[in-house]
Amino acid sequence: MLSERELAFIAIHKNSYPSVFRFVRRRVESAEIAEEIAADVFRVVWQKWDDNSQPDIPYLLTVARNLVGNAYRSRDRQQALQEKLRTTAVERFGDDSENVVVQDAMARLREQDRDILQLAYWDGLGSTEIARVLNCSESAAKVRLHRARGAFRKQMPAGVETTTHKMGV
Repeated sequence: MLSERELAFIAIHKNSYPSVFRFVRRRVESAEIAEEIAADVFRVVWQKWDDNSQPDIPYLLTVARNLVGNAYRSRDRQQALQEKLRTTAVERFGDDSENVVVQDAMARLREQDRDILQLAYWDGLGSTEIARVLNCSESAAKVRLHRARGAFRKQMPAGVETTTHKMGV
């Protein structure tokens, strides 16, 4: 049996989610990111909600705006790190090296694909360990890694088979 608080939260979520999602969607680049942020809004509301007040739309949108700002800052830090890694590779190995080509291909991948490839190749994790990190089944981790490898291959320029072969991609 659900508590009164849980029932109230479900009602708030049902009535407010579309507005929160639309608000977030107008501010981020993809529906997938908007869904994640909108879900986070309600996670935050659940965690901070006291029984004396009902969160209204302005409060929910304020939480959403803050989470969108956090997402932008996180994205900017990630892009700065990718640029720093690329610059370091250019300085150490030259503009046309395989290292720079790999950095460029990785930068063009979706974050999820980049993360799983880094877990596999930079961190040296197997599918069982990747599954634990990603909190999914081992078979799901294998499928995600397979798809990420395919996406990586598509990002690599023609004639760079040696790098992708070395990586097992």
